[in-house]
Amino acid sequence: MGRMTIPPATTPADDHGPAVPYGTPEAPRIAVRGEAHLEVDPEIARIRLTIASRGKDRRAALDDLTRRNTAALDLLKSYGEAVERLETGAFSITPQLKEGRGERVHAYHGRVHITAELTDFTALGELTTRLADTDLTHVDGPWWALRPDSPAHRRARQQAVREAVQRAREYAEALDTTLAALVELADIGAEAAPPAYPAAPSGRMRSQAAAAETTAAAPLDLEPQRQRVHAQVNARFTMAPPRL
Repeated sequence: MGRMTIPPATTPADDHGPAVPYGTPEAPRIAVRGEAHLEVDPEIARIRLTIASRGKDRRAALDDLTRRNTAALDLLKSYGEAVERLETGAFSITPQLKEGRGERVHAYHGRVHITAELTDFTALGELTTRLADTDLTHVDGPWWALRPDSPAHRRARQQAVREAVQRAREYAEALDTTLAALVELADIGAEAAPPAYPAAPSGRMRSQAAAAETTAAAPLDLEPQRQRVHAQVNARFTMAPPRL
């Protein structure tokens, strides 16, 4: 968020001092708000994997998790530039205790999280399907988004400023006068950055070890979700004194 203030112009009545903030009869002030609402195609899609493992002892669970994690990473990396970003998150190995007296360990469960960011939506459906078809792998997403430096944000801000100027001119024209100078332009939240994982993902895919299919699953047909970009500014102008 930014704020730009331009010193107000002097008035004919006092060439040595600025106009008061609320305007004067010689330099009336107009305060307006400009807004812009755009709807654009997403630029990236994020998916989140949760890979699980199990074993009778800690080492077996860890070895199984390592193998599954490596296989998932190799699959993701095989898509080359389509996968723009790849991150490994939380990792855990947890004992499962037997019911009854004492604290005897029945088995160990492993878990690791992977987040992938894709820019090629053509490959997205095939990749998510292949990942979801893997044993003990949960796939969440996709979450559609724009990059923080997306040109869509700049277009929205510029459109909001133009809308503020146009609105101020219309007020001045209604009084049969014209704008004189820009006094202040305040960015009051040009756009609300979306969370990394919006609350309503477009789908959830899941695969379990009990799957009996031996053939590859057909790729999902994923339709990108349009993104809404909002910009808003406050602007203040002075205008030539109208004849009322």
